[in-house]
Amino acid sequence: MATKIRLQRGGRKGYAFYSIVIADVRAPRDGKFTEKIGTYDPNQHPAKVDLKFDRALYWLETGAQPTDTVRNILSREGVLLMKHLRGGVKKGAFDEAAAQAKFEAWKQAKEQKLNQISDKDAADKKAAAQTRLEAEKKVNEAIAKKVSEKKAAIEAAKAEELKKAAEAAAAEAAAQAAPNDAPEAPAEDAAPTAEAPAEA
Repeated sequence: MATKIRLQRGGRKGYAFYSIVIADVRAPRDGKFTEKIGTYDPNQHPAKVDLKFDRALYWLETGAQPTDTVRNILSREGVLLMKHLRGGVKKGAFDEAAAQAKFEAWKQAKEQKLNQISDKDAADKKAAAQTRLEAEKKVNEAIAKKVSEKKAAIEAAKAEELKKAAEAAAAEAAAQAAPNDAPEAPAEDAAPTAEAPAEA
């Protein structure tokens, strides 16, 4: 029986979640499997892998063939490296302690690289948030400037209206006071004062 190490899909539509399983090549993708050795969640950044390292190594050494995606996962988790190192131990190239030391050095380098990636992501997120904040401040300043200009225009219009109203009231008061202040005209005599010449 040919054995595969492959992914079995789960999760809802548009949000896939996978189990890493040992299954017969003839079994359907989401069908019967021999053993579940881990999970793979590609929805996180970086993708989260929960793997039973010893069982994955055991099945690789027994001849199980991983699919391309599972091979990448096993390589990232160091299973393929450990298989290679154990092969070197069996051939006598180096002992078990040297193999373990090489694996630990690789693991530390990998953790350091992951930490650098996570730090870079955090710095990028912080920079993006700062950029958004600065853009929002500029927008708010522009809005505040427009509002202040509009208020100033309204205040100027009100002041102009008050000035016009005051001028109109002053003109009206002056017009009402003008007839009372004018000198009275002398009254005309109804009859002429000159005496008519006497008839001869």
